[in-house]
Amino acid sequence: MSSMRKKIQKKFKTRGYSLKIDALNSILAFADQFPGDDEGEAIDLLLDHLQMENLNSSVVDAESVQGVINLLLGANDAAEEPTSNASSLAFIDAFLVPKYRYDSVKKQFIEHTSSLPVHGEASSKTEVYRERFMLLLQRVSRAELFSMPAFDADKSQFDNSEISPIQSLVVQIGRKWVMGVISQLEDGHFYLEDLSASVEIDFQYKITTGFFTENTIILAEGEMQNGIFQVITCGFPPLEDRDKTLNTHSGYDFFGNGMLTKEDRIRFADLERQAVNETFVILSDIWLDDEEVLGKLEKVLDGFESVEVVPSLFVFMGNFSSHPCNSSFGSYPRLRKQFGKLGRMIGNHPRLKESSRFLFIPGPDDAGPSTVLPRCGLPNSLTEELRDVIPNAIFSSNPCRVKFYNQEIVFFRKNLLYQMRRSCLIPPSAEETDDPFQHLVYTITHQSHLCPLPLMVQPIIWNYDHSLRLYPTPHTIVLGDTSEQKVCKFGGTTCFNPGSFSTDSTFVAYRPSTQEVELSGL
Repeated sequence: MSSMRKKIQKKFKTRGYSLKIDALNSILAFADQFPGDDEGEAIDLLLDHLQMENLNSSVVDAESVQGVINLLLGANDAAEEPTSNASSLAFIDAFLVPKYRYDSVKKQFIEHTSSLPVHGEASSKTEVYRERFMLLLQRVSRAELFSMPAFDADKSQFDNSEISPIQSLVVQIGRKWVMGVISQLEDGHFYLEDLSASVEIDFQYKITTGFFTENTIILAEGEMQNGIFQVITCGFPPLEDRDKTLNTHSGYDFFGNGMLTKEDRIRFADLERQAVNETFVILSDIWLDDEEVLGKLEKVLDGFESVEVVPSLFVFMGNFSSHPCNSSFGSYPRLRKQFGKLGRMIGNHPRLKESSRFLFIPGPDDAGPSTVLPRCGLPNSLTEELRDVIPNAIFSSNPCRVKFYNQEIVFFRKNLLYQMRRSCLIPPSAEETDDPFQHLVYTITHQSHLCPLPLMVQPIIWNYDHSLRLYPTPHTIVLGDTSEQKVCKFGGTTCFNPGSFSTDSTFVAYRPSTQEVELSGL
């Protein structure tokens, strides 16, 4: 019963709802009538119908639930097609993303099923690096260059392409491939670490595209000289095609929205292709304490209120204040009123209020318990007035995941470009591109991680580092940053920065059906 209770709460939170105790008890009684429903399809059906009710609040009570339950139990064929009216959108909070670790002996991923405390033990910090390394190592083992034991001399100077453990460099001679994490164990001396040992490396080498910072995992080609690994060339682990990853590791819910049957995936693919009118409007840096910014936002809402098909989703990413909401911030009552004012502004646009969803993602300087990642959603004390006016508003974590039919989208609000450039150990290569945003996209996709910065630069909750993974690589990544608007398509992934709405008046209109990105502004 306890596991079913947690499953129900997770499913409702994914859709943006919270449950009262009496409502939860009614749903538990409803679920008991379907003992063989291990996948929770009856609960999904209940949620689908509940969303069609257009509830006045995101807090669900027993009366609302019971009406839908009575409707479902009265329909004889309701259980035959449990996903026939499935919602096109699902929202996954970072703290609800399933955690998997790779078992190198069994050659498979194992799900962590017990609870994850926010304050982990010392061993949890070690596991952060170990799990990141193992994730990329198993991916590299399938790369063509490293899965073959040998290759022709005209393709490489090496006799084989196997990755050597760093520990073996002591007894092996000649050029070798090694893979490890860049670390600075001594001031001014950089090392490469894997699970067996560490070795000092010489940074005088040719590099590929990307930002090389501490904590990034690299593949290096070189040989030992006087106890130092002299690197000839190095780069990030090769990226793997998303479909290849899914075919290799089928049956895992990496994204956190539950598993779909083959029939559902086919049906959702058709629905996604047909949804050509669906639009997401994405804005970052909406300073609610600035009347000029609110005026610009009202112009945006006015414009979309008058279009033939209103956007299905508005994504508002922080910061929501022009001043950091830290311990010295004394304007919380005023900010609460400004959220209420935003709610009334949205309410003055009846078509948007009725047909659009509104997703709020906190920024790095917004109110919250700390600046560590992932960040929980905005506190209820700030958003209560807005929730009263806009009941379908969703206040999620940072980062946040959104599923549009089959398409996986990750939203992340952080000034990542500036911090990655500042933390670089060597200048990025300009051989392939001199665009910093492309370097950033190349780095996070190849590292399969949203924020591969040193933990002392950007602290991360150790037990929830998995929520920042980009594995398998999602279809779309939205990086809310104060830098200029940019869009980059790389390896089948669309990545873009909507820009800073408060300073540059820029935003993005995204069409998920075609993955088309329209860079917009006032």
